[in-house]
Amino acid sequence: MDPVKRSLYSLHLTVILLGGTALFSQIIPLSAMAITLGRSFFACVFLYLLVRVLGESMRLDSKRDYFIGALLGVVMAAHWVTYFLAMQLSSVSVGIIALFTFPVITVLLEPFFEGIKLAWQDMCSALVVFIGIAIMVPDVSFDNDVTLGIGVGVFSAFLYSMRNLMHRKFFSHYSGTRAMAYQTLIVTGCIALLGVDEIATADANTWGLLAALGIFFTAVPHAAVAAALRHLRAKTFSLVACMQPFYGVIFAIILLGEDPRWQTILGGLMVISAAVYETINTQRVQQKAKA
Repeated sequence: MDPVKRSLYSLHLTVILLGGTALFSQIIPLSAMAITLGRSFFACVFLYLLVRVLGESMRLDSKRDYFIGALLGVVMAAHWVTYFLAMQLSSVSVGIIALFTFPVITVLLEPFFEGIKLAWQDMCSALVVFIGIAIMVPDVSFDNDVTLGIGVGVFSAFLYSMRNLMHRKFFSHYSGTRAMAYQTLIVTGCIALLGVDEIATADANTWGLLAALGIFFTAVPHAAVAAALRHLRAKTFSLVACMQPFYGVIFAIILLGEDPRWQTILGGLMVISAAVYETINTQRVQQKAKA
């Protein structure tokens, strides 16, 4: 099979697996903190072994890189915890749609990292996302779990955007597998220091689910993305990645029996449309800059 086609099929499978991570917020009977600890532990072990197989080292190039890597790990830890918490408070459908405000949040934050001007089109995208989120909110009060879940999900999206922007600016000289291995190590250490006792009493089935989440739904997809990008353009990856909420919502409907409100579907379509637009527009601007 042609390497490009094989990479494209692999990428779609990868995004399906990443969309499936949302399900674990409901099927693992642990807090968001404990789920994140199990996820990061198993992902770290797998990625460390992969780094060794690939002949790389976990050592970083400078003290500055160790500091930046640690900071990225702390931000990722907070992102993963709030990601699962958002879905536990509301639902998989609401949580994963709220997370996908991150492409637009990234565009709004990018001028502070790259020294570029914010375009009026980006402001329009932000307005569309704001309206979409407003439609999804059932009650303007954090006493409502769905509203609280949306708020936590958008905050998780902000953390994810910050992590991505910092990674691209300060840590992109390391391979994806090596960078993720180091960051999952920091995530594991951060949460372990907080003393999450409930994970120690988890049964064998729960440990099995944590292993599946950490290895097959986290480490493997991130390694696969790094491999696929050798044959595919970043634009292709970004567009396919926008399918993640769709897969997540479909899984939640079929496997968890969720029944999203029409407001969630309408607001979700607006959020995802803005994400797709920003993905396409960002790539077009980058291509013009290179020309």
